[in-house]
Amino acid sequence: MSAAEVTLVLRLGGPLQSWGDRSVFNRRDTRPEPTKSGVLGLLAAAAGRPREEPPGELLDLRMGVRVDQPGTLLRDYHTVSDYRGRPLPQAGVSAKGLQKPTSPAKFTHVTQRFYLQDAVFLTALQGPAVFVRALADALRRPVFPLALGRRSCVPTQPLLLGVRDAPLEEVLRAESWQATERAKELYVRSRRARPATIDLPATLDDADGDDSLNDVPQSFAPRDRRFVSRRIRHTWVTLPTGFSRPDAAADGHDPFALLGW
Repeated sequence: MSAAEVTLVLRLGGPLQSWGDRSVFNRRDTRPEPTKSGVLGLLAAAAGRPREEPPGELLDLRMGVRVDQPGTLLRDYHTVSDYRGRPLPQAGVSAKGLQKPTSPAKFTHVTQRFYLQDAVFLTALQGPAVFVRALADALRRPVFPLALGRRSCVPTQPLLLGVRDAPLEEVLRAESWQATERAKELYVRSRRARPATIDLPATLDDADGDDSLNDVPQSFAPRDRRFVSRRIRHTWVTLPTGFSRPDAAADGHDPFALLGW
């Protein structure tokens, strides 16, 4: 990290989130954590960038995500029909590039949309200080509405935690646990203890990482959405739980910590 770089810290939490990277036709999936395209899209909306504008310097930001509260998967059942009463087209296209009609005629399609409910993520983005601080200002006074992956997924406050003069991974290891009080109560019940620390999974951009994700946007244009892959690294960070009276017996080795139990 150069002296001219800082790290933007976001808390991405809300009733619903959806971070798709492989959604097609009648199925809209979500990844278990925010995608880079979704987070950069949120920043672009805050800054008032039209969707047809190239991502530009947003692509130079290095991103890391910490899962503070994984939430649970929700499947939302939908049906779709044409308000004019016309038969719906099928997914296949003709030689002229036009969608073929359904045969026999079909007037209703079943669609499925998946969401994360009650999830909280700490997301950090490292980049040039002037640019990052301008993004922080934009988040305080966003031009366009902000969403957690889809327009219907509104973030809860606080969204912006601030700008830190520290590198990305250090921020992921230093920021306090952002889970809700209800989630912390459930965690204590599941462990039957009040441990002093908690191990949280994290994923961050790393050119030498051993995994990859195809979620770097080359275009946000609705009719020309394109993505490329990035190398990532998975890790774990240990944080204080903040419980006022941690149980001494729970502070030792936990053989199930890496399994997320």
